[in-house]
Amino acid sequence: MENRRVRVRFAPSPTGPLHMGGVRTALYNYLFAKHHGGDFILRIEDTDQERFVPGAEEYIIEALKWCGIEPNEGIGFGDGAYAPYRQSDRKPMYREYADQLIHSGNAYYAFDTSEELGEMRKLIEAAGGTSSYNAITRQNMKNSLTLSEDEVKQRIAAGEPYVIRMKIPRNEEIRVKDLIRGWVVVHSGQMDDKVLFKSDGMPTYHLANVVDDYTMKITHVIRGEEWLPSAPLHVLLYRSFGWEAVMPEFAHLPLLLRPDGNGKLSKRDGDRLGFPVFPISGNLQDSKTKKMESFTGYRESGYFPDAFINMLALLGWHSSGNQELYTLDELVKDFSLDRVSKSGAKFDPEKSKWFNQQYLRKRTDAALAAIWMTELKTKGFTPDPIFVEKAVRLIKEKAMFANEFWTLGSFLFVAPEAYDAEVVKKRWNENSAKFVAAVNTAYQAMTSFTAAEAETLFKQTAETQAIKTGEVMQLFRVCVSGAAGGPALFEMCELLGKDEVVKRLTRAVQTIKA
Repeated sequence: MENRRVRVRFAPSPTGPLHMGGVRTALYNYLFAKHHGGDFILRIEDTDQERFVPGAEEYIIEALKWCGIEPNEGIGFGDGAYAPYRQSDRKPMYREYADQLIHSGNAYYAFDTSEELGEMRKLIEAAGGTSSYNAITRQNMKNSLTLSEDEVKQRIAAGEPYVIRMKIPRNEEIRVKDLIRGWVVVHSGQMDDKVLFKSDGMPTYHLANVVDDYTMKITHVIRGEEWLPSAPLHVLLYRSFGWEAVMPEFAHLPLLLRPDGNGKLSKRDGDRLGFPVFPISGNLQDSKTKKMESFTGYRESGYFPDAFINMLALLGWHSSGNQELYTLDELVKDFSLDRVSKSGAKFDPEKSKWFNQQYLRKRTDAALAAIWMTELKTKGFTPDPIFVEKAVRLIKEKAMFANEFWTLGSFLFVAPEAYDAEVVKKRWNENSAKFVAAVNTAYQAMTSFTAAEAETLFKQTAETQAIKTGEVMQLFRVCVSGAAGGPALFEMCELLGKDEVVKRLTRAVQTIKA
C-alpha cells in the first residue's frame, strides 16, 4: 500500500438530500486524500433505481461545492481515467464480474419467487430462527446449487427471472482490519448469501461497490459505521476475485448522535429541536412516498461554510492539541484517522452557533457589510457602504449570524416609533424628561459630534441637572434607538450623526408619556 497513490471516494446514493453525516464522511475522505497528496473522487451509487430521486445528484454536487470540499475527480468535477463515475453508466461491466464469480464457484443463480422466499421466512421464524438465505437454507431452495445444470440453462434460456447470490462459505471466520476499530471478526454462519446481481439487470450495492473500488484503484474506504456489517462480505468478494493484494484499507466512522446522545441524528430531530441537518436547503422527492419535501440547510440558516466544516470536523475527530478553530488547510495538515473516535459523536446545536460566531468575528467589516448590503437593498435601502461597514463594526459582537444584523441594528436605518415600555415606566419622569431635553439642546449647539464629545456633554448636563448618569443612561439609549440594549451608546450616536440624534431626541420628548 505504501507505494500506491492514495485514492479515496465519497459514494452517496441519489436517494434524497445529503445529510450532515454524509458531508462529514466526504470531509474526512477529502482531508485524508489531501493530507497524503492523493485523490478524492465523487462516485454516484445509483444501483437502487426504485429509490432514485430526481435532482438529488445535483443537490449533492452543489452541497459539496458550498462546503468547499470539492473532489478533484468524478461526477460534476471532471471525468478522469476511470470514468464513468455513475454506476448506472457502468451497468454492462458488472455483469461480467458477476459471471466471473459464477464460473469460479463463488456465486450461484437463484430462481426463487417472492412467494417462495416468503414461505421460507415463515418456516424459519416458526422454528424460532432468523430468516436468512444461507449455507443451510439454500439447499432447500430453487437455485443452481440444487438444480441440474441442464435445468438451470433451460430456465435462463426461457427468460425466467433470477438473481445471482454470493456463496458464503459455511464455517469460516471472516477478519476485517479497521483502521479505527482494529480487527473485526465475523463468523460466516452469521452471514447470508447476499444478492449480488438483481433480476432487473442491475448489480446490488455490494457487487458494484467492490468492483468500482477495485477498477478505480481505491486505496482506502472511509465510510459510515452503518456499513461495517457489510465489510466481511466485501472482504470475501475481494478474496473471491483474487484481489486481496490490492484490497483497500477500511475505516468506519462513528455515528452522529442526537443532542441527548440517544440514537442517530435524523431530520426529525432537527425539525423537532429547530436546527438544520442538511448543508443546503432544497425541495426533493421523498424516496419512499414520492412526495415533494422541503428542508432547510445550514447555508440558508446563515452559517458560513468554513464554520460548518470546522464544526463537522470535530464531531468524531480530535485535534493533536486543544485547537478548536481550523482553516481547511489546517485541517488537512493535522488530520489523521488514528484520532477518529470509535464511539458516536453527540451533536451540540449551540456549539454549532458558537463556531459560526467565531467565523463571523474573523470576517472583515467590509466583507460583513457586503453581506448586509444585499439584505438592506431588498428592504429598500441604498446606504453608503462606509456607513454600513461602521454599523457592522458596532453590532457584530452581539451577532452569531449575519442574518441577525437587521434585528440588532435596524434602528440605525429607521428611527424608533415605539420605546421600550419597561424602561420608560421605570425611568421616565419630570426630571429625566428635562434632562433629555437639556442634552438635546446642548447637542444642537455642537459643531463637532464625536462619540467622546457626545459622552462628555451628556455627563456635563447630568452634573448640571444634579442627576446620576446611571439613572438616565438606559433611558437616553431608548430615546435614540427605542431598545433597552445595543451597541456602545455614544459610538452609536456618532454614527447616526448630530442631526439624526437631535431629531430622535426631540421626538422622544414630544412623544413619551410618563
